[in-house]
Amino acid sequence: MSTATQIAVDLATVSPVAGTKPPAYPLASRQSRAGASTVQVGSIEFGGPEVVVMAGPCTVESRRQLLEAAQGVCSLGAVVLRGGAFKPRTSPYDFRGLAEEGLRHLAEARTLTGLLVITEVMSEKDVELVANYADILQIGSRSMSAFRLLEEVARTGKPVMLKRGFMATVKEWLLAAEYILAQGNERVILCERGIRSFDSDFTRNTLDLNAVAVAKMETHLPVIVDPSHGTGRADLVAPLAKAAIAVGADGLLIEVHPDPSTALCDGKQSLDLPRFAALMSELRPFIAATGRRLAMPRG
Repeated sequence: MSTATQIAVDLATVSPVAGTKPPAYPLASRQSRAGASTVQVGSIEFGGPEVVVMAGPCTVESRRQLLEAAQGVCSLGAVVLRGGAFKPRTSPYDFRGLAEEGLRHLAEARTLTGLLVITEVMSEKDVELVANYADILQIGSRSMSAFRLLEEVARTGKPVMLKRGFMATVKEWLLAAEYILAQGNERVILCERGIRSFDSDFTRNTLDLNAVAVAKMETHLPVIVDPSHGTGRADLVAPLAKAAIAVGADGLLIEVHPDPSTALCDGKQSLDLPRFAALMSELRPFIAATGRRLAMPRG
């Protein structure tokens, strides 16, 4: 009997608390676990007393670009390096990443800086390859409902950061998380990254901070916020990052590029290193006000 089948059988034999309706996402629900769960990745804990900052370029463009970004964000307090080796693009003619070469650059950056690495896996056929390099596997917004991919990623046992689909409801997002949990992988981190709305004149997406508060109440899973994709504007990243902390986010995913004006992907929403330095300084009092502290690099 598969893990998912066994879980379904077990759930069918459990009676819900009197007067309550069983949740559609029983493994993610707080009904399955009273307290918040944490996800340990190396020396970093998601969902605990520390706020985790993950930063780096949208896409790995070259060895030089990535190492400069990695060394910069590490010196400024990030503990996880983000960078796409495989990139989903609306047009097949846009830059779509360096694939395994990009993964090798990420691994080198980890060796040089000590940063953990998070990168996106887009296809079932790439899961084993990406898992060999990454510390955290990212499921992007466009892949949230690729259910066989979710199951394949889950079976690696690696931590998985699940981005909300840009047109997904909160319930659909949590049910996608259930696909991973149902395979026996409890190392799931949710990520709110903005949803498509009717107002595209000023922002790329609408960052749904309601969803962050709801997810923290409904589930025991850590919740991360991506204000870079959530707004599509570098000048809005800082205020939305602060707001995310205020509503209870466990961490932030920030796009940082050594020179956003030359970025091959998402330059308009990327911070340069001086702006990232300012953001990290400004975040500290907000984090302290919530009774938490900023996660720091550990040797």
